[in-house]
Amino acid sequence: MRILHTSDWHIGHRLYEQDRIGEHRQFLDWLLTKIKEKEVDVLLVAGDIFDTALPSSEATKLYYRFLFQLYDETHAHAVITAGNHDSPKHLAAPREFLRMGRIHVVGPASEPAECLVTLPVENPSVAIAAVPYLSESELSHISFETEPERAERYRERLKAFYHQCVERMPPELSKILMGHIFVHGGQVGDSERNIQIGGATAMQVSDFPDDVTYVALGHLHRPHAISGASYPVQYAGSPLPLRFNEANYSKKVYLLDVPTAGGVGVEEIEVPIFKELWTVTGDIDEVSLMAMSPEWDGKYIQVQLKLNRPEVGISDKIREMFHRHGGEVLSVEVELPAQTERQEIPIEEMRQPTEIFEQFYKEKFNESPDELMMETFNELLQLVEEEK
Repeated sequence: MRILHTSDWHIGHRLYEQDRIGEHRQFLDWLLTKIKEKEVDVLLVAGDIFDTALPSSEATKLYYRFLFQLYDETHAHAVITAGNHDSPKHLAAPREFLRMGRIHVVGPASEPAECLVTLPVENPSVAIAAVPYLSESELSHISFETEPERAERYRERLKAFYHQCVERMPPELSKILMGHIFVHGGQVGDSERNIQIGGATAMQVSDFPDDVTYVALGHLHRPHAISGASYPVQYAGSPLPLRFNEANYSKKVYLLDVPTAGGVGVEEIEVPIFKELWTVTGDIDEVSLMAMSPEWDGKYIQVQLKLNRPEVGISDKIREMFHRHGGEVLSVEVELPAQTERQEIPIEEMRQPTEIFEQFYKEKFNESPDELMMETFNELLQLVEEEK
């Protein structure tokens, strides 16, 4: 049986308010083509199908469009679990209908039996524990427990859940575990939120049962393996970079060849780059020079700009520079010199807000604000006065 492991699609994600439906459409079209090309029997999606619990109508439409194409154009099944970004109830609402189309969705799950899927349906060769994200709030705890005690209790509950799943599987079948969790040894980026409970690791790789063929994980966005088990424990990662720093490594999905009698072959397949993300760093002269490159067409850009003092309208100027060469700047981060020790301003010297602002500016940047800066400050001051 051929199984394709994916996770963390985050359909509906916005990068600095930039809509990315087009990129997700390209990814899902590519994924469908790859499923046909590799003759995949089962598609796994280990959580975070959507980026928010209430996805837009466009994001929802794209998701169901893909599921219909998967049913209509292939013979593959899909096993889909809810992640921490998803609404489990929203995701699982049409599950009875979807099951008729070979789509198996697990949203809320309070018992291991609710997570078990055996495939093919008529003559099973693989048992899958499709375990969704299980938050600490969904597990019982004692109110007077300390944070370490709560974290350990959470870990033990997850461990027991997986062991109970495997105990319910027919012993002769290959066993695949799915999870949307943080496992010790995982490589964490800044776009993963709430990956730990009370600052402690959620699970150890040794917490998984022994008699397992493969563990298909989601939650962390960098594709990588976790060592320490006698079988592969793999994070598929997200197919799109969700932050600019995620553009520094390849995105992947994993193709499993699961034979009838144990063991598994794993092939990593690199996901194409559908939209390039670039970070440009330097002072105004360096950034201006880089903006003149003819190679920015169609790229998303983050600019980290070093300035000696604030400059009104600098973000718009930077965006226009790159726009002239086809690039789209989504973020301008301004880095100013470290603040020197602040001087106290005697209360009797505090007169007009403009005077206070001028004194503050001069203290911080060793020069007086220019005319445009003062005009901008006065406009803001007037708006504040009008709101009173």
